[in-house]
Amino acid sequence: MRAEVRAFVVEQLADMNYDVEDIDDDTTLGPSGVDLESLALADLAVRVEDRYGLKFADDESEKLALMTVGEFTTMVADRVAGATSDHS
Repeated sequence: MRAEVRAFVVEQLADMNYDVEDIDDDTTLGPSGVDLESLALADLAVRVEDRYGLKFADDESEKLALMTVGEFTTMVADRVAGATSDHS
């Protein structure tokens, strides 16, 4: 699941015209890495929410900017796994 989420996140970043060539799990989403601005972070969050049926809390957006790609994809994968196990 994590690999699928990571591929989706990178694909969305590319779709949003970000350079994904040098992205790895240690690349931060915010200023020192991918350099997503708050609107782009919100866009990415909405795309992930729509794709995986998740909802991020409003106060999470600041935390997302500090996360690495690896941390973000792990968090999303864990939530998807948790949501799946809640419904079964």
